[in-house]
Amino acid sequence: MTHLSTLYRQKIDAGELKPDPAQEAVLPHFDRIAEGLKAPPVKRGFFRKAEFEQVKGLYLWGGVGRGKSMLMDLFVDSLGDIPSRRVHFHAFMQEIHTQMHEARQNGVEDALAPAAKAVAESVRLLAFDEMQITDITDAMIVGRLFEALFAAGVTVITTSNRVPDELYKNGLNRQLFLPFIDLIKEQMDVHEMVSPIDYRQHRLTGAQVYFAPVDAEARAQIRAIWTDLSGGPAQPLTLEVKGREVTLPAFRNGVARASFYDLCGKMLGPGDYLAIAEEVKVLVLEDIPRLSRNNFNEAKRFVTLIDALYEARVRLICSAAAQPEMLYVEGEGTFEFERTASRLREMQDKDWGQET
Repeated sequence: MTHLSTLYRQKIDAGELKPDPAQEAVLPHFDRIAEGLKAPPVKRGFFRKAEFEQVKGLYLWGGVGRGKSMLMDLFVDSLGDIPSRRVHFHAFMQEIHTQMHEARQNGVEDALAPAAKAVAESVRLLAFDEMQITDITDAMIVGRLFEALFAAGVTVITTSNRVPDELYKNGLNRQLFLPFIDLIKEQMDVHEMVSPIDYRQHRLTGAQVYFAPVDAEARAQIRAIWTDLSGGPAQPLTLEVKGREVTLPAFRNGVARASFYDLCGKMLGPGDYLAIAEEVKVLVLEDIPRLSRNNFNEAKRFVTLIDALYEARVRLICSAAAQPEMLYVEGEGTFEFERTASRLREMQDKDWGQET
């Protein structure tokens, strides 16, 4: 096992990373966790089996694009044969809900217990990307779930854009959620990554982000941007919105990739697009067609999607059949689309989406 601080210096020497004091400040936390995880199990009684010591985790929060996920990924990759798992927080919670449903189907009264036990038996470290809690079904079980994981000796590290006290802010029955915030502070070091550099935006500065028409060259450029921003293998991300599931086909490190049909060809509404905009920092949207009376419903959904992305200042990279002003030139809705075309132009600006 190589400590993250050593790997970080190696990548700087190789020109793969640039020195960043904010990133360097968090490295001792990762090194501490690595030391704890590699320690041998301790036997506390003659008739008791040796057990690993509990290792305090890490809650790493700060603005988007600061390198939180990159550092966490490097850390997990450095752990060698220590059982660990890196997973997006929402994807993990969906798995837990599925396991609980199956347990209830089998007549298990406390459906959360076997789900937590299965996780604890498979890993010593859980690494969550993008902890954010907006759904009441997650909020009501996450405290008990994490209590069980910590009690079983699982170490948790997570990235988030929010300080713990802001989690599930203004949520329904939030007073029942507050003990979970206390649990985070007790079991995890809370560290804010304060950096003036948004690396995700920096990689897009000056880059083309709107490609028209959709041809082989446009597809190749979109593919290259996706590979650069996602930084590794992606997985589908399923969001639960008012009891329904909304799925993004590919997601990693806050970057999502979908086709026009995936998001506008299905019966999605404003709430779905708001949930997507809240979860995604960069959206790669492909194959936007020309819009007309023949695909009026899809066009309306596209307008709603762009409004949600615009208000949330999500970075948009897309391929389309035509430039924004020429996407919707005839039929009902063309006048209303002028605002959307204007927003699509504005969202191409090199500084779009940067925090002020």
